[in-house]
Amino acid sequence: MEPTRLAVYDHYAYAAVALVGTALAALALWRLLAAPRWRAQMLSLAGVVPPFLNILGVLFGLTLAFIANDTWSAHDRAMNAVYREADGLRTLDALARTLPEPQQAGLRAVVRAHAAATAAEWQQLARRSTSPAAQQSADELLSLVASPAMAQAAGSGVHSLMLGTVAHLRDDRDLRIALSQMHVNPLKWMGMAFLGLLTLVSIAVVHVEHQRAAATAIVLFAVAAAPTAAIVLMQGNPFQSPSFVSPAPIAQLAQPSP
Repeated sequence: MEPTRLAVYDHYAYAAVALVGTALAALALWRLLAAPRWRAQMLSLAGVVPPFLNILGVLFGLTLAFIANDTWSAHDRAMNAVYREADGLRTLDALARTLPEPQQAGLRAVVRAHAAATAAEWQQLARRSTSPAAQQSADELLSLVASPAMAQAAGSGVHSLMLGTVAHLRDDRDLRIALSQMHVNPLKWMGMAFLGLLTLVSIAVVHVEHQRAAATAIVLFAVAAAPTAAIVLMQGNPFQSPSFVSPAPIAQLAQPSP
């Protein structure tokens, strides 16, 4: 069953939560520092040395860096898969030109049909779904290449290369589908949010005697951390904007060529 629209685009909601949550936490800390009724209790925390910030800051930065690396690595893997598929289809088309008729025309037509079905699958990938038409065209391509008539027409060497190319095409499509269904891991982001909150609190404690310095440090950290986390969250699916892997290399092969 296809995911609901809310479930498909939930990483945008998480990005909004990161922005709003950080802003509210920073505002709450500032009001706590400035509130006369809490001022005496807050001043009693004076004495925490500034290097203490390094511990929590490094932990927060490393956590965010690891999550960002996973996200951008998925984007790069998806792009590589697309270009490998395009190269595989181009290879099949080139090998088809060496075949006699009617195998040449039949294979080239199936390659173009598969390229068109694959490029059209991008709409489903953006919704974390798959296209039955793309799966059917992949099966048809494999059936044609694996047929005895194709093996006889191509010869053992070329036929083996064709089968290997089709197998790689299917592997790359499976990889694209897996990457399109990547989901925000709440536990990872909750851990990062907790470290971010602790870092904000430690900033406030270190600067508790100087309200203006505390406000400046809290705002600077919030402005640096929240948008960065939001950017990473919004790139959760490499087949959605703003991090969009284009199907153009494959779509070009759907056009008839001489």
